[in-house]
Amino acid sequence: MLLNLLRRWRHWRRSRPFWGGLFAVLAGAWICVLPLAPLKIMLQQGVAGIPSVLMGIVMIVLGLAAWFSPPQRSLAGVLTTLIATAALVLSNLGGFLVGTLLGILGGGLMFAWQPDAARRAGRAGKPDGADGADEAGTAESAVAAPPPPTPHHDPQGAQP
Repeated sequence: MLLNLLRRWRHWRRSRPFWGGLFAVLAGAWICVLPLAPLKIMLQQGVAGIPSVLMGIVMIVLGLAAWFSPPQRSLAGVLTTLIATAALVLSNLGGFLVGTLLGILGGGLMFAWQPDAARRAGRAGKPDGADGADEAGTAESAVAAPPPPTPHHDPQGAQP
């Protein structure tokens, strides 16, 4: 039961930009929490805390969007990076630089993530060295036609 649950979790985590979304959610939470400090500090800050809270909420939503809608990861990654950079100026130095750095890292990871087309095509079961070379290891047998591209659900049509 537990092994099956861990296997399902691993499959879910690997089928989406998990780490990029996690860093974006952490960055948004960090930027959001700083202006919501004790009430005495918030009253002195005034209206300046509103952009911080809004940017943090948007970054959290973008991180969750990357998790639950992987085809939108490129847009979410770019927007997360832009908002994290804007937070540097608009929100307490981007959460004292921690929120900005986490947001830029998360946005970059979301943008760079690609679905693993080889695993879905069933070629992941090949052991290392099973590329068509015979026991003698001749160069003629190792040179083969490249495999045909595998279709995947990426709306932009990028091939890994």
